[in-house]
Amino acid sequence: MFTDDLLQGRSILITGGGSGLGLSMAKRFAELGASVAISGRNAERLQAAAQQIDAGGERVLTHACDVRDFAQVEPLVEAVVARFGRLDVLVNNAAGNFLAATEDLSPGGFHAVVQTVLYGTFHATLAAGRRMIAQGGGSILNIATTYAWTGSAFVVPSAAAKAGVLAMTRSLAVEWATYGIRVNAIAPGPFPTEGAWKALMPTPEIEAEAKARIPLGRFGEHPELANLAAFLVSDAAPFINGECVVIDGGEWIASGGEFNGLTRVPREKLKAGLRMMRGK
Repeated sequence: MFTDDLLQGRSILITGGGSGLGLSMAKRFAELGASVAISGRNAERLQAAAQQIDAGGERVLTHACDVRDFAQVEPLVEAVVARFGRLDVLVNNAAGNFLAATEDLSPGGFHAVVQTVLYGTFHATLAAGRRMIAQGGGSILNIATTYAWTGSAFVVPSAAAKAGVLAMTRSLAVEWATYGIRVNAIAPGPFPTEGAWKALMPTPEIEAEAKARIPLGRFGEHPELANLAAFLVSDAAPFINGECVVIDGGEWIASGGEFNGLTRVPREKLKAGLRMMRGK
């Protein structure tokens, strides 16, 4: 679909780029000519991921960083600019999530998710945005979720944080357009990844319930999302700004909140299953 040089000369930073959808996007961006920086908290995982992106290491940079801490994010952006000369694209992909009955949720659990998803997105956006303003433009792509609109039972911290990310996307699309910065988002439905499946699809029954809600009858495939991301950050989409593109096979318009169906499970049975997930 795309020419091999679609992203030639671009410098792209992906938070949470060492695994899952972040790694899939990084690999696709590199295939299309971009220089790619990936960040995450696990340095060894980042190094292993870098080998998949560019075994020679010429067009890939790894930098361990906890996006919850702004003091770590600023050096991350500086490292990207020092290595590649500029920062053209930021993809805010770092996230955290787990299923929990809200009455059993601790303030610490709520804080952990919101700090990563909402504060982490803001920290990276602020540091990268300041650099993009100074250099005369850029593109920011946030990974949201379909329940940012609807909310969803049993993932209240994530729903609240992702709703904030969506509001931030639309707000900065207007505020920073004058600087030549586009800000968009993608709202994925279920895409199998090791981390997300362990936290959100722990049993065959829950996985079957999730698939049954998708009109197309299947889960998403990583190249589908990576191609959408490549399009949105490329020169093929210069007039798309402030948009959140849903890629979920029609799930959210068919069923609303992604985990609302779990309300049909007897509550004590559901809670017992959630405790088993956490090893309690």
